[in-house]
Amino acid sequence: MRKINDTLLRAARGERTAYTPVWYMRQAGRSQPEYRKIKEKYSLEEITHQPELCAYVTHLPVQNYNVDAAILYKDIVTPLPGMGVDVKIKAGIGPVISNPIRSVKDVEALREFNPEEHVPFVLDTIKLLTEEQLDVPLIGFAGAPFTLASYMIEGGPSKSYSLTKSFMVSEPQAWFMLMDKLADMIIVDIKAQVGAGAKAFQIFDSWVGALSKEDYQIFIKPVMTRIFTELKELDVPMITFGVGASHLAMEWHDLPVDVVGLDWRLPIKEARAMGMTKPVQGNLDPTLLLADWSIIEERTKAIIDQGLEVPGHIFNLGHGVFPSVDPDVLKRLTTLIHEYSAEQVKVRS
Repeated sequence: MRKINDTLLRAARGERTAYTPVWYMRQAGRSQPEYRKIKEKYSLEEITHQPELCAYVTHLPVQNYNVDAAILYKDIVTPLPGMGVDVKIKAGIGPVISNPIRSVKDVEALREFNPEEHVPFVLDTIKLLTEEQLDVPLIGFAGAPFTLASYMIEGGPSKSYSLTKSFMVSEPQAWFMLMDKLADMIIVDIKAQVGAGAKAFQIFDSWVGALSKEDYQIFIKPVMTRIFTELKELDVPMITFGVGASHLAMEWHDLPVDVVGLDWRLPIKEARAMGMTKPVQGNLDPTLLLADWSIIEERTKAIIDQGLEVPGHIFNLGHGVFPSVDPDVLKRLTTLIHEYSAEQVKVRS
């Protein structure tokens, strides 16, 4: 068993740590020159199907930036082909589905997902990383039911989610059947990832901010409660995250999760004032990584200060790294987070 730096895991449990741990969403990817070189030859699907190459891509930002966790390199739609969804990830567009869901029959036709049969390459990548390479935790992940359903119903990315939302309210029987099938997939997928060696996991509900609080409570919260309740037996930190969903922050806080991820729209101090007591993750606006260093430093220190008010803060961006971000900025940012937070912890102790 490899010894790992467990600072992030302890912060996720609400423990005081010697410094604020950090990782970045999309840290393995488009901003790294090494990754861009790989992408000249291989697609995302081709990378994920080659465990050694996928492990290299996953491990690379840990080596380059000195972050406190790796995030598994794959896409949230990676399990969907196993369910019978014909999905392709197209450059510059994202997931495109040629057999979108339009009726209850389409939902009934979805197959049961088996990780060992349908994504053995993902599990092999995790084992390679956790058994031989990483000295920090590996975070596994899955897409949440609403976000996955939005791709499956719309047929690809959407700005309005009009087909998804109208299907949700007009075909509730089919909708809840779809939620259950996606929940079944997510649960077995995450269990397999943790069984292979992942030490924590994040559920990305990227597009759920498109829903009102009332619709979230009716159509989404029950299935999210079920997912996290069933996964709690794994005894690893569970993180939830979405974009543009500050109005749902306390709904997430009610879920049986360990960590609530915040995007850049909701400051940590405001979340605490709303009654959030659980550990939080976030939440520097990723666009600021393109600004002058003085601005990055000022905003970063403010977030760290807010995060240290209550034990349990994992520094992250409010969403993912942009392709145009200089990797040296991320390396410098990690050093700032580690050093400044360590100084503040000593001052406050």
